[in-house]
Amino acid sequence: MTDLRTFIAGLPKVELHVHHVGSALPRIVAELAARHEGRSPVPADPQLLADYFVFRDFAHFIELYLSVVDLIRDQEDVWILTHEVARELARQQVRYAELTVTPFSHVRRGIPAPAFCEAIEDARRRAAADFGIELRWCFDIPGEAGLEAAEETLRISLDERPDGLISFGLGGPEIGVPRPQFKPYFDQARAAGLRSVPHAGETTGPQTVWDALRDLGAERIGHGISAAQDPELLKYLAERQIPMEVCPTSNVRTRAVPAIEEHPLPHLVEAGLLVTINSDDPPMFGTTLDDEYAVAARLLDAGPEQVAQLARNAVTASFLDETGKRRILDEIDAYLATALA
Repeated sequence: MTDLRTFIAGLPKVELHVHHVGSALPRIVAELAARHEGRSPVPADPQLLADYFVFRDFAHFIELYLSVVDLIRDQEDVWILTHEVARELARQQVRYAELTVTPFSHVRRGIPAPAFCEAIEDARRRAAADFGIELRWCFDIPGEAGLEAAEETLRISLDERPDGLISFGLGGPEIGVPRPQFKPYFDQARAAGLRSVPHAGETTGPQTVWDALRDLGAERIGHGISAAQDPELLKYLAERQIPMEVCPTSNVRTRAVPAIEEHPLPHLVEAGLLVTINSDDPPMFGTTLDDEYAVAARLLDAGPEQVAQLARNAVTASFLDETGKRRILDEIDAYLATALA
């Protein structure tokens, strides 16, 4: 695995399912907590954050996630967070990433929507110049906040329409948050040219995935691991090659899957689905994208060729233009050829 880990570390990659705030490094979270000490339960010591980010269940994860969101108070915080996320992704040879961003959570905490969008856009441009990485945005509805959040997320998406915005999503808990109620908002977002990428089938059964496909017009499925329970759904996803954004460690850390050995990733691959590997909220889950590729390789008993194919899948599933896709695919192929020579 050491040689494979070395191969993974140098492999050009695309990241499709990673959350903006959930990617904040311990150093950044601790710095923000120190600035707001006494007003937040989040530890101001990076060494204590690993214990803080131990989740009893998905609801507890959401609670602690929002405590980190509370630390982001102004435009400068947003800029620093975004730029540092890009730095860390580029360190892992990520060439292109679609970050899930939840503007509603920041606007309701007092950051005006134009200022928020200006900060992420400026950081996006700087990241391209500083690190050679391209970032794009998925503005997602925090499902736990209901239709008010859907209305506001749509308004921000259409009124502000930052240059990097390419898709519209739905995150947060699935239990008690049925997908069909968000159909009008996804219809309007799709009509405006945004792509549909809701979370579904993470902590609920296959019906949630069906709902995302039928009601929200999902072009990719965030997580989607419960599809493994439904042969008809597996066939549907495989025939249409609807990409799956799989995040193995996340599913274990949020208790969606009891243990990594029980993760359905192998079943999804064997069924012929277009599977991509992603990190979700990496520092909160004690992982990185490199780690997730290593976990996937172990679950699939995969070597360099199979790992490179997972990287190609992410490029194929991305909303990058064809020229950009071809560039990264060629880079992956060249890297694999060199590694096997």
